[in-house]
Amino acid sequence: MVNYCRVFGCTNQSDHEKHLEFYRLPKVITNQGEQCQKLSEERRRLWLAKLNQDLRGKKHPNLFDPFLVRSDLYQKDDPDWVPSVGMTGQQRSPEETGTSRYKRRLNRTQQRLKDEAAAPAAAATDDPETDDPLTSDYVSSNLCSTGTQTDMTGDFIEAMTSELQSLRTENIHLRSDVAHLSTSYDQSAFVDRDEKVLFFTGLPTYQILLVLFTFLSPRLPVKKSLDKFKQLMLTLMRLRLNVSTTFLSYAFNISVATASRIVTDVMFIHMKPLIIWPEREHLQKTMPMQFRKHFGKKCAVIIDCFEVFIEHPSNLIARAKTWSSYKHHNTVKFLIGITPQGTVSYISNAWGGRFLVILFLLIVSQLAPVDLETTRKIAHVRIHVERVIGSVRQKYTILGGDIANRFLMCKDSDGYCTIDKIGLVCCALVNLCPSIVDFD
Repeated sequence: MVNYCRVFGCTNQSDHEKHLEFYRLPKVITNQGEQCQKLSEERRRLWLAKLNQDLRGKKHPNLFDPFLVRSDLYQKDDPDWVPSVGMTGQQRSPEETGTSRYKRRLNRTQQRLKDEAAAPAAAATDDPETDDPLTSDYVSSNLCSTGTQTDMTGDFIEAMTSELQSLRTENIHLRSDVAHLSTSYDQSAFVDRDEKVLFFTGLPTYQILLVLFTFLSPRLPVKKSLDKFKQLMLTLMRLRLNVSTTFLSYAFNISVATASRIVTDVMFIHMKPLIIWPEREHLQKTMPMQFRKHFGKKCAVIIDCFEVFIEHPSNLIARAKTWSSYKHHNTVKFLIGITPQGTVSYISNAWGGRFLVILFLLIVSQLAPVDLETTRKIAHVRIHVERVIGSVRQKYTILGGDIANRFLMCKDSDGYCTIDKIGLVCCALVNLCPSIVDFD
């Protein structure tokens, strides 16, 4: 059977040009699904439009291969999906056809995908914290190899684009999480958020925290891993919440060693002026009514002791000196002085919890009525001392747990232990808060 070409002006025949290959007009496929049928119908219609001839009664006209290259039915964007070369009978060079444009467009798409995938991969390689060998292997094996692919379909490109977008979204979420961790304790996170300030620092308002930071900032050390505000926040959180240094290292994204070096030394030195013994005339002018009722203007300070639990010492002598028969625990004691106005006016260094009591020989068997009445008056106002001590413990819970022994043994050149500095700083911070004593 002799096959001949139906393209206008073409005289090729299969019995003469045996080196050529002829193709039939594509038929409509009806037994492979609706999508396949629609594509085959559209392809046949476009073939007939390109031939521009009346082919009624001709089931399968033939075309020879210079006008056509085999193309899959589902590769609709392929220029050979419909014959386009030399359909007017004039042979044209490949550079003038849609094939070259299709290949250039395909190469541009592959290069764009490769560049977009390589950009985040290069950023991940430069950042040691996000260097992931699995990601590098994926990029090298799946994305970089696209440069050698020549048979990419539209579905494959769409799938690659979708996967790239999902990776971008995941990268944005991860970066957002990291940024959230690093900014949770920035200064901007506490502006106009008094409840958050109270929870993390014990101070009632952000304005008081800002005043404290402004006062201490010139004295705080400069660290690359932690700015000055975060240094202050780390110390206040350690005192306020009594959290471990491991927790602080994760919260501030620093090492445990850095988290353990809290800045109590700076605060101890520069916050001493907040623990003052007021002048007598100042005390008399602001004396609360409860004290005026019982003592007039004669009361200057109320003295008491409070105990802080410590870890069980391994040294027998230290264990004996710190044992408190009242608390039935190893403790250290602070002597504290409270003004009638409810502020801490004196705080001693920490001493062992064991008291040495000197017994006096009492000449009288009971107190006189006057002394008994005075004792009752003192007991009535002494409750304010207990409230102030309770406020110190509740606000700064590091004084409510077992203090580590290392805080008791390390003394600086002036003879102060870390627990001495912690006690003074906590009392100074309480003095920045409103008084618990009612002045009416």
